[in-house]
Amino acid sequence: MSRQKEGALAFFTLVRYSGRTLFKEYMPITKGAKKALRASEKKRVFNVRRKGAMKDVTKEIQKAAAAGDAQKAQELVPKAYKAIDKAAKRGVIKANTAARKKSKISATVKATK
Repeated sequence: MSRQKEGALAFFTLVRYSGRTLFKEYMPITKGAKKALRASEKKRVFNVRRKGAMKDVTKEIQKAAAAGDAQKAQELVPKAYKAIDKAAKRGVIKANTAARKKSKISATVKATK
């Protein structure tokens, strides 16, 4: 085995074109980079799940508000706040983004009453 540079953690292996989007895939070189890639893939699953839960509840509130169902929108507010707070706590979204989303939700619910 040859020794690799310490700074070389990963390099591009494949560039795929999908429409106009360019996807770059990294192939880790060092043992530490391989472990970091595995960890980031696991974290990504949880982050995507949290973000999806947050978006789903927000959309439900918006649909209820658009339909004029203030009661249902009001009932979904704690669920939305919980999803947003969890996402902010785990670092999926930033604290100010969480505050902005919660403010927008409360304004939407208030407007439907």
